[in-house]
Amino acid sequence: MPYGTSEKISFPGESGEMLAARFDRPPQPPVAYALFAHCFTCSKDIFAAKRIAAGLVENGIAVLRFDFTGLGHSDGEFANTNFSSNVGDLVAAANWLTETHRAPEILIGHSLGGAAVLAAADRVPAARAVCTIGAPADPEHVVHNFGAALDRIEAEGVAEVSLAGRPFTIKKQFLDDLAQQSLAPKIAAMRKALLVFHSPVDDTVGIDNASKIFLAAKHPKSFLTLDRADHLLSGHADAVYVADVIGAWVKRHIDDGDVAGKRAQSKAGEVVVYETGDGRFAQVVSVAGTHVLHADEPPSIGGTDTGPTPYDFVLAGLGACTSMTLRLYAERKKLKLENVSVTLRHSKIHADDCADCETKQGKLDLIERELALTGDLSAEERQKLLEIADKCPVHRTLESEVKVTTALTG
Repeated sequence: MPYGTSEKISFPGESGEMLAARFDRPPQPPVAYALFAHCFTCSKDIFAAKRIAAGLVENGIAVLRFDFTGLGHSDGEFANTNFSSNVGDLVAAANWLTETHRAPEILIGHSLGGAAVLAAADRVPAARAVCTIGAPADPEHVVHNFGAALDRIEAEGVAEVSLAGRPFTIKKQFLDDLAQQSLAPKIAAMRKALLVFHSPVDDTVGIDNASKIFLAAKHPKSFLTLDRADHLLSGHADAVYVADVIGAWVKRHIDDGDVAGKRAQSKAGEVVVYETGDGRFAQVVSVAGTHVLHADEPPSIGGTDTGPTPYDFVLAGLGACTSMTLRLYAERKKLKLENVSVTLRHSKIHADDCADCETKQGKLDLIERELALTGDLSAEERQKLLEIADKCPVHRTLESEVKVTTALTG
């Protein structure tokens, strides 16, 4: 996954079978989360799904793409599934994201997966943007792909059909479930931003389906034609185009939490820290209205490791101050100091193990600091720089009496 990570995960679907999934994330805390539903005969690993996920990751959006029950690497029997169970699997995926990271703000569906996200939208209240790619306006549209096997399914209750060159077992319950679906009322009541992609030369799901979806939806809604694209978006340029457009479009319709956009939360001389919503502890640190950092805890204590820990920041502050102080002193004294490297470690020790500490009971904090100084320095100059390290302002702050006041502002 370019500019990010792609992790294999699994979670139980609606029927309890384990669903195989890929969770693609940008290197920084995501600005939003998206859920991708693949086409009827596809899997999460189809080229279009991977390329769209990569494009969203490049735009700072995390993507969960999964295989429906009985497809790809997910457990279960496809023959026992139907459109309703696919919608249930999609809701289960949204619930997994909500419980482990953050609720998905974006739902994306390809082909019948597009119909599934339209059907599931009202069951994912956090979603504010829905995108369909080559989606049928009516799930029953898929029936025309069964050809001559349709009569046999009706008569015998089950038949094997060939779809995209692969055999699938279809039961009559699948047809009965499709016949009960009606997307138009759901689309009209969705009240979410909608983006419809469709190709005028799609010979699997005709372009008239896009018109029906678009007309049924309330604003805000958008339609983009995919000239010359096939149904599976197998052309590299087509998949890249869809990914780039989605990445730009969703930012207009979600409370994107864009880290860079929140730099103004802090002013000169201030540090503002706020939760990202990515896991239990992830934070964004806005410094002086200019710099954005990230803080978190490691997975071992329930974090997601998206940034340094609070104590890491303490050590970083002391280390940076130490190095700057030594540089200023060396310049003032014209010492031939070429480079400073400061290594710091934090731990807790028993007070009675510290002979020169005022605290004599319980535990206290120990910060170990090591200096690596390079340059043409005499032994006396090196010793003097060691003494100066203890005079850095942050060092003095840590060893002095500090008063912290706290007030509620909202």
